[in-house]
Amino acid sequence: MRVMVSSPLLDRIKKRDAKVGVVGLGYVGLPLGMAFAEAGFPVMGLDIDKRKIDKIEKGESYIKHIPSAPLAQLSKAGKLKATTDFAKARDMDCVIICVPTPLTASREPDMSYIVQTGEALSPHVRRGQLFILESTTYPGTTEEVLKPLLEKSGLKAGSDFHLAFSPEREDPGNKSFNTKTIPKIVGGYSPECAEVACALYGSALKEVVPVSSTRVAELAKLLENIFRCVNIAMVNEMKMLCDRMNVDVWEVIQAASTKPFGFMPFYPGPGLGGHCIPIDPFYLTWKAREYEFHTKFIELAGEVNWQMPYYVVQRTMEALNSQRKTLNGSKVLCIGAAYKKDIDDMRESPSLRVMTLLKEKGADIEYHDPYVPELHKGHGFNMELRSVPLNAETLGQYDAVLILTDHSNIDYGMVVAKSRVIVDTRNATRNVSKGREKVTKA
Repeated sequence: MRVMVSSPLLDRIKKRDAKVGVVGLGYVGLPLGMAFAEAGFPVMGLDIDKRKIDKIEKGESYIKHIPSAPLAQLSKAGKLKATTDFAKARDMDCVIICVPTPLTASREPDMSYIVQTGEALSPHVRRGQLFILESTTYPGTTEEVLKPLLEKSGLKAGSDFHLAFSPEREDPGNKSFNTKTIPKIVGGYSPECAEVACALYGSALKEVVPVSSTRVAELAKLLENIFRCVNIAMVNEMKMLCDRMNVDVWEVIQAASTKPFGFMPFYPGPGLGGHCIPIDPFYLTWKAREYEFHTKFIELAGEVNWQMPYYVVQRTMEALNSQRKTLNGSKVLCIGAAYKKDIDDMRESPSLRVMTLLKEKGADIEYHDPYVPELHKGHGFNMELRSVPLNAETLGQYDAVLILTDHSNIDYGMVVAKSRVIVDTRNATRNVSKGREKVTKA
């Protein structure tokens, strides 16, 4: 295979003259584009959502944990631009793809966003470009799905253009790490592809971790999140057992965490949320079947976590029964719609599934979330709701209050004091002493 001389693009990267395109301006793409712009690269964001483009042009962030001030500064200086015109990709030297990879209704990988992106980019591929996929996916996607689409241009990966995979590692709301400081795994289609991709990320991010192939990089990402999925499933199962045994699982975890070696605490909840952990196990189990391999352990963990919303609803029914009330006809307030505390990220939030199940059983549902003002139909959620105020006057009108997300700015003392029944899935009321008899852990 003819190896393309990579020095021209490497030189442009080193000088920060290389034009960087970021496809998909969501929780991964926007902070990544900003990181490259702040490092001195000219950046063009590409997205089909015109609202995001307009926001970036105005210097307004549409993601809670990303402040508007630095975005506005980059936009005003012309360092970060955005467009819906995918033909602009031809002008880019490096194109990074950060599009969603959800599951289908039958829990199989949904490659539609990657396929659509590849098809949109293929007419605009030119020699010497670098294409990097960041979307979490099964091992083989870069070579089996994206590569053939880009090669519809008539050019070949590894000889005419560079191709790599580098998994996103975003953790919205994490104040200890950000896009620039989280180590970046990079796997290239060829050694030359890897060299160029590592040079690009190394120019903007603190640490780059090269691996031998795109498949290794793809599978490393799955391993990271399946590790968490399996351990969360274990502690969720432990929580259900502790409830049967009348033991506080949170106290058990706290006690076990005092061991200075060989133990890592994981915490139970109403189910898994976010784009990766609820989805990744099913990506790998689906791919494993191609190799006649049944990932029993991983699939079991996925099933345990998928069942947690049903368990939460059951505990809510039990809490209402203790007050001689039925769930059918009861007015229930759900606190928290985002998938974790202090963010506005709704991706795969277990709160939506819990609300849906409660509604199906006849409950009258309302919710409060300081970061999510509205809920709309879609992705299996069939309600249109607006966040209601949370105050001492209104709490008493609900038959049960269900804590699904433990946002820091909620007064849980007031919630316990003014509510009739509280179902706490996050141990948010742990520091509340008065009214403990009202609280059911779930």
